[in-house]
Amino acid sequence: MKIIVTILITISFLTVSAQNKATYIYAIKGKDTLKLDVYTPKSIKKTDTLPVLLWMHGGGFSGGHRAYKDDVNLVKYAAEKQNYIGISISYRLLRKGTKTGFGCDCTKDEKLETFKQAVIDYMDAAKYVVEHANELQIDTTKIIAGGSSAGAEGTLNAVFMREYFVDNAEDYTHVKFAGAFSCAGAVVDASYMTPNNAVPTVLYHGTKDQLVPFGNAPHHYCEPTKDGYIMLDGSKIIADKLADFETSFYFNIVKEARHEISRIPYEELDIVFNFFERTILNDEVIQTKIIKTKE
Repeated sequence: MKIIVTILITISFLTVSAQNKATYIYAIKGKDTLKLDVYTPKSIKKTDTLPVLLWMHGGGFSGGHRAYKDDVNLVKYAAEKQNYIGISISYRLLRKGTKTGFGCDCTKDEKLETFKQAVIDYMDAAKYVVEHANELQIDTTKIIAGGSSAGAEGTLNAVFMREYFVDNAEDYTHVKFAGAFSCAGAVVDASYMTPNNAVPTVLYHGTKDQLVPFGNAPHHYCEPTKDGYIMLDGSKIIADKLADFETSFYFNIVKEARHEISRIPYEELDIVFNFFERTILNDEVIQTKIIKTKE
């Protein structure tokens, strides 16, 4: 296993200059100019249309950046090693500079509004990608929504709870997600998951995550008396729903691990993309749980 980790990490750095990069503005909202960085394989042909990983960085809705090295290395890997279009997006960091942050002093209403606006930003980025599909050479039937931590919450809520968060859903009729890739994410209410919006999903989560619950539990494990008390449905609940719907999933459980499992699993990206190849490109049904114990 250590040999595999070393090889993959080496590859990710050796291929840093092996993609073409372009930056686009997908929306301007108040003082925020929202951009996305598009990484395209250098080997792409003019007639190619490729699957897409549309990635949303983490940071508690107060930090992080689309150009953070971990996120960039992921989308570069997708472009160079998997022949995807890799896209890393910016979005409004609504909790940046606030006194309450995104913890237990941030009210439930503020948290829901933050989730909502993150979903809207993500959907706007996805809409931009779909509307510029020819220019970007993407296959609009093969968009994988992905994110880490706050970004995973934003993307999972966009995939499974679009109807709840988006008022003008008709504006996004042509946006369809083929899969999801979540590192320590959750949804507000998994009852919004249905056979119609269920997609093959990769989930990574630690059972002792202190911020984003592994199962059904309060966000940040806030006490019921705190303003920020809100229940979320984490990866376990999402995987259970997908199992009920006979939809593919790859669920990587790390016992006793905390929120560090929100890191991008570089050492297993070949497994992740192989899962998407088999389930999305080849239409196989695969349901896998991997259980590890934190070392």
